[in-house]
Amino acid sequence: MLIKNSTKTEQCEQAMPKPKVYITREIPDRGLNKIKQYFDTEVWPEYAPPPKKIIIEKVKDADALVSLLSDKIDSEVFDAGPKLKIISQIAVGFDNIDVKEATKRGIYVTNTPEVLTDTTADFAWALLMAVARRVVEADKYVRTGKWKVAWHPEMLQGRDIWSATIGVVGAGRIGYAVAKRATGFSMKILYYDVIPRPEIERDFGAKKVDLDTLLRESDFVCLHVPLMKETFHLINEEKLRLMKKTAYLINNARGPVVDEKALYKALKEGWIAGAGLDVFEQEPTPTDNPLLKLDNVVVAPHISSASYETRSQMAEMVADNLIAFFQKKKPPNLVNPDVMKVRPL
Repeated sequence: MLIKNSTKTEQCEQAMPKPKVYITREIPDRGLNKIKQYFDTEVWPEYAPPPKKIIIEKVKDADALVSLLSDKIDSEVFDAGPKLKIISQIAVGFDNIDVKEATKRGIYVTNTPEVLTDTTADFAWALLMAVARRVVEADKYVRTGKWKVAWHPEMLQGRDIWSATIGVVGAGRIGYAVAKRATGFSMKILYYDVIPRPEIERDFGAKKVDLDTLLRESDFVCLHVPLMKETFHLINEEKLRLMKKTAYLINNARGPVVDEKALYKALKEGWIAGAGLDVFEQEPTPTDNPLLKLDNVVVAPHISSASYETRSQMAEMVADNLIAFFQKKKPPNLVNPDVMKVRPL
């Protein structure tokens, strides 16, 4: 086997230590193996997230950090990591990161958008169909031996989805994908967004309305907004009282977008027909959350993007964001471009 003589530049590069990255959870191999090729890598080994004090300890010598939504990344973390240059988040959202402070300190922040759009939209529809047609209730009905009569006209009646009205709150990538699926059910599509979205009107005949009108007229209300000051408890008691008694609320955006106490009251007292929830104000939600005791609620543990292919692609995007940065290229999914003025590549 012939080995070419290395140039002085190549020898120098080979001698340089790899940047250190700390990863706060195991991620799919497609991304993790790629990271290990380029970085001195340490991964938190447990299923549950690391305590913040562990992140603070590990970031002391880290050049990069891979984080999840459940990791609070703020000034306390930044103060502990003087070498920290980039945070590569494995999620679309990044409300767990103090991006403004990161930018001020010259720390790049990246995320994993678009790749999970269709998978998340699919899951919104899974929740919608499950709660409207009482799939979870029916499953329990069979498993617990309550199915005593082969067929009855009034057994577990649900609501039709076909030709109903769907209201999409937040018509970005995921909201657009949800509306696209609604066309297959010949649904009337309403949407509300603070940003003009002409593409959803052009492509699917959606009608832009104000939020109150959407809530009054929709049979299904699907939430697809980011969590920010303006969207915290966007759906509260006042808004829930506007909805039809036969309507359903679907939330796989962020838990705090909905006031859970108000939602429980609405479901318990019959202001609305049901809800499908993949997100909660507190995650994991406590087992004594009263919403879990209601039959007209379908719940899931924040798994909207949890398909094998999508999670693998997200992990690879995390790796690509890191690699690009350390190769002095703009990361593909940079969420704070102003940081480049503070720390040019």
